[in-house]
Amino acid sequence: MEINNRVFAITGGGQGLGRAMALDLAATGAQLALIDLDENKLSESVDLCQQAGGKARSYLCDITDEPSVEAVFQQIKRDFGELNGLINNAGLMRDGMLIKVKDGELVSKMSHQQWQSVVDVNLTGAFLCGREAAAIMATQPQTKEQGGVIINISSVSRAGNMGQTNYSSTKAGVATMVVSWAGELARYGIRVGGIAPGVIATDMTAQMKPEAIDRMLQVVPLKRLGTQQELAHSARYIIENDFFTGRIIEMDGGLRI
Repeated sequence: MEINNRVFAITGGGQGLGRAMALDLAATGAQLALIDLDENKLSESVDLCQQAGGKARSYLCDITDEPSVEAVFQQIKRDFGELNGLINNAGLMRDGMLIKVKDGELVSKMSHQQWQSVVDVNLTGAFLCGREAAAIMATQPQTKEQGGVIINISSVSRAGNMGQTNYSSTKAGVATMVVSWAGELARYGIRVGGIAPGVIATDMTAQMKPEAIDRMLQVVPLKRLGTQQELAHSARYIIENDFFTGRIIEMDGGLRI
């Protein structure tokens, strides 16, 4: 798919990886519908995308709320006239051990709220946005000719990771959606791919102690963090390669060798 003048929705587009992917697409002439809960950060992203050469609009939306998701995607269709792609990027982390026991006594448990909040954003949110984007793309005549694409952002943690029962489960879930949706949506000209990043340099990692970063890098063969630009490049590859569907790009510096 050519990116220039195509319309892409990006959840979590107000900051971090979502903003990085938006800016990369904007530089190639994309039109962007940026979805987030932070109005100020969304406004910053829109300005930056326009400076990069793209067109962008902001949409405040709680992706865990079905009516809100339905409404915002219909608004995107009205504003842009079409939708050619979606990047399911919005995510939440609420790490914690399943249980903690000290001296034979139960000290704490992962709470239901700790579990549910992550499931609601990472899994249910991806499902709702993917469904609404697919419904638009499958019923617009140009998709058959030009193609449509959905990208789910998973994680290396989808294989399971201590302290991340909730997060790992959701990232495994969005990875399986890639395979399911690719099979279901191909008949409509819609491809579906995924990216499973390892440890990426973000505002969050910038606040970590150097020794914590060093411990993480010990298990990464390339001995460095991935960059947001490298993740954006992976998303652009999936969009531009019309024979890519139903697969996950593992962008983790060899972490799972």
